[in-house]
Amino acid sequence: MKFYFYYGVMGSSKTANALMKKFNFEECGRKVILLKPSLDTRNGKTTIKSRIGLSSEAIFLDRATNIKDTLKNNYIYNVIIVDEAQFLSPSQVDELREMADSGIMVMCYGLKTDYTGHLFEGSKRIVEVCDTMREIQSMCSRCSTKAIISAKYKDDKIIYTGEIIDIGGEEKYITLCHKCWKSGSI
Repeated sequence: MKFYFYYGVMGSSKTANALMKKFNFEECGRKVILLKPSLDTRNGKTTIKSRIGLSSEAIFLDRATNIKDTLKNNYIYNVIIVDEAQFLSPSQVDELREMADSGIMVMCYGLKTDYTGHLFEGSKRIVEVCDTMREIQSMCSRCSTKAIISAKYKDDKIIYTGEIIDIGGEEKYITLCHKCWKSGSI
């Protein structure tokens, strides 16, 4: 089977797409497992929820979780969908790659880069080993061209340094094209 990476900026409907894909597969009789890294606690430990209201229960993974061991005896599945995949560890990504090689379809949804414009650790490894990458496009909040970054801001100023992992939504991040991001203000 294949290993897919669907990436986009914040607000590009990655989670909604993941949940719709789960629904479509289940309608066709496929057994789907949803995984969620533990760093994303916005909707509780085991719930994946999109901004438009779609939601589903998921298996919670901390960075030390061995995915194959977690799924080995308790679940029947032939598709794995991971939301917020940028938060996976490189070893977890490698496990998912091995599972795809053994016949499981793996679909990861997440951010490709952090607010500084650098690849997240999990996304970097996914890019290195996935079969197919597809961008879920969104528009720049300022000029309506293609957005490429989820920019962090405070007091209408773009932030370029600091803690990389800072969970939040519209109160902290805005989607921008490169030109608007480099301008320094929102």
